[in-house]
Amino acid sequence: MAKKYANAPSARKAGEKPKIFVLDTNIILHDHKAIRKFKDNDLVIPVVVIEELDKFKKGNDALAFNARGFMRDIDRITEGRSFGKDGVPIGKDLGKIKIEPCHPFPESLAGLFYDDIPDHRILSTAIWVRDNNPDRFVALVTKDINLRMKAKAAGMEVQDYLTDRVEEEKVENSAKEVIFIDSPAAETVSALAYSPQTAVDWRQISEREPKPNQLYKIRNEGGAICARYDADAGKVVLVKTKSAYGIRPRNDEQKFAIDACLNPEIQLVSMTGGAGTGKTLIALASALEQARDYEQIILTRPTVVLGNQGIGFLPGDQKTKMSPFVQPLMDNLNVIKSQFRPSSKEALKIEEMLKSEKLLISPLAYIRGRSLGKVYFICDEAQNLTPHEIKTIITRAGEGTKMVFTGDIFQIDQPYLDKWSNGLTHLGEKMDGQKLFEHIFLRVGERSELSDIASKLL
Repeated sequence: MAKKYANAPSARKAGEKPKIFVLDTNIILHDHKAIRKFKDNDLVIPVVVIEELDKFKKGNDALAFNARGFMRDIDRITEGRSFGKDGVPIGKDLGKIKIEPCHPFPESLAGLFYDDIPDHRILSTAIWVRDNNPDRFVALVTKDINLRMKAKAAGMEVQDYLTDRVEEEKVENSAKEVIFIDSPAAETVSALAYSPQTAVDWRQISEREPKPNQLYKIRNEGGAICARYDADAGKVVLVKTKSAYGIRPRNDEQKFAIDACLNPEIQLVSMTGGAGTGKTLIALASALEQARDYEQIILTRPTVVLGNQGIGFLPGDQKTKMSPFVQPLMDNLNVIKSQFRPSSKEALKIEEMLKSEKLLISPLAYIRGRSLGKVYFICDEAQNLTPHEIKTIITRAGEGTKMVFTGDIFQIDQPYLDKWSNGLTHLGEKMDGQKLFEHIFLRVGERSELSDIASKLL
């Protein structure tokens, strides 16, 4: 279970004074509504944070959106008033917020850090706030692990931002979504595997009604049968082995994944797993298999660039700039094309779809703002998205749209996200139990024997 921190939602004891939390820049860039999620505790924003936010406010990415959103919110809260000594109220049942000028380290810590950088100014200000409020709990809240280590070295209470952090138990449950049933009644197996309906009442499988799209592996002497609970029918149905545009499943988890991606009743799918487990390949092959049912297939991924520089610094035109980001997606498309002869109608259809942009491979930055109607939308590397970004994308879905998010929550490239706070983990936790959602955790690497061994041992 994840450690409980003071900034996680909790009730304050009677007579206890509100806590004070000093927020780092990355908290606001992660969630611009964070200041409204500390209940009735007070918040302090070092002025250097405002200076840093000013550098992020231009652009169309999530960081710019959050920077602008926070500044607009602060402007509404103050309504022309100064912050004064105690700050201004954030809202009903919430605490106060104050912009605090930077303060130097106390003499006892003056030689601890030599560089005059924003992180050190934020830390020194947090220590000043603590020392000037001896009767209250004061903590610095940051998602920067290095700053947390420096704060601990200076003796300052420091915490991660816990409001949107999924508990460890729920993260583990998302990786164990398949229920195993051993030695069921013979008539149950026979009805599920061989009857015309290939389905049984859920009461033959479970003592209580399962959640929608609960996955099962029913094991008997003849092997294992894959099944899924259909909440609309009230039955556990057989998951059959299907192929999608020449791609066939190599294991049971891939069988579940293809079934979900081909099922029009399941409008939202998340697939997690390590490298080489087939997440993107299955999603793309399933989309091509159903191309006639959608006006467009969009395959995208977040553009993660070192230093948050964006793509503008890369040389060349837009297509050249995009090449490093879309190449992994093209690799999956080439695997599918290799299943057919170059002159076959299937291969030619893919080429035609690319030319006409019926199949569009594009970075995520170019998708924001669109209304996605009757689209098969695939987002690769979704573990690099924040919960807010995931929400923004899904709320763009129009009628007839299906969305598939894939990624590995243990391989995150964003500096302030981890397996508990990334958007893909949140998607699985928040949507769990919804009829239109299914999650599959792919365990077995199928790229190659070498890839699988390296993934396990290195």
